[in-house]
Amino acid sequence: ALGKAFEPDIFTWDTEHRYPELQEPWIPDDSAILRGLIMGTRDYAVKCGFERVMVGLSGGIDSSLVAYIAAQALGPENVLGVSMPSPYTSMMSKQDARHLSTNLGIRLEEIPIGRLFDCYKDALKNIFAGLPEDETEENIQARIRGNLLMALSNKLNALLLTTGNKSEIAMGYCTLYGDMSGGLAVISDLPKTLCYRIARFINRDDEIIPSRIITRPPSAELRPNQTDQDSLPPYEILDQILEAAIEKNLGPQDMIAMGHDPEVVNDVMRRLVLNEYKRRQAPPGLKITSKAFGYGRRYPIARGKKAF
Repeated sequence: ALGKAFEPDIFTWDTEHRYPELQEPWIPDDSAILRGLIMGTRDYAVKCGFERVMVGLSGGIDSSLVAYIAAQALGPENVLGVSMPSPYTSMMSKQDARHLSTNLGIRLEEIPIGRLFDCYKDALKNIFAGLPEDETEENIQARIRGNLLMALSNKLNALLLTTGNKSEIAMGYCTLYGDMSGGLAVISDLPKTLCYRIARFINRDDEIIPSRIITRPPSAELRPNQTDQDSLPPYEILDQILEAAIEKNLGPQDMIAMGHDPEVVNDVMRRLVLNEYKRRQAPPGLKITSKAFGYGRRYPIARGKKAF
């Protein structure tokens, strides 16, 4: 017999009655996954002594999903969204963040980071002289945002929720002490494709998450005209490879036999191994798949040259 998932339930078990055996593990549907994330967020915040939470709102799919979960978990009046546009943030992203906040009924504060970014570059210009711009400048923006969010978290006694998904965390497509800063990683066990699926489920009756957030190409917006696919394989392919590696414990040859490009498989596996050090420093997350990062999957950080 199965009780209701992720909510209180009362049912009777008759010891004299023969019940059919459960033939396979229960596989949660989108509704159950969403309810699990809402319950997990509420439980963690309340049991850690927080009445309020915060989310850095970029206008993208991940932060929008986390904001929705937070509003459902603790009530919109207890959620603060913070938009921190840079010179590379599109008007579309700023509009979508405002639209989402209005739909959810949460408070939104905007703190532009352009001047702070300029101050960092000015402070480092003599040491950086003659060196081309690269990921360093992108990571500075993420760390400015992380610093601002943690300052607000401290001052307001609000739990900062991180917004990284499983696909990005697996590939190291995130910034230590930047967007990884926070107290709970709400969607760290949701592959990117599942994030989109859950967002569409949320919008099944009304457009709560602005549709443009779901349909436009995802981007970190840390440089001009950037998209995630500049740095990562298409998420539909990436998530299949990651599921095979993480949840099914298959090797590269198994994935190649499934039809995946050998070059893509080897690159994904290399980056998965290489970025263990980032995951070791990530905040705790909510588990919804058969194997999540963290205590469920312990791998050494330093593995020698063969790993790369």
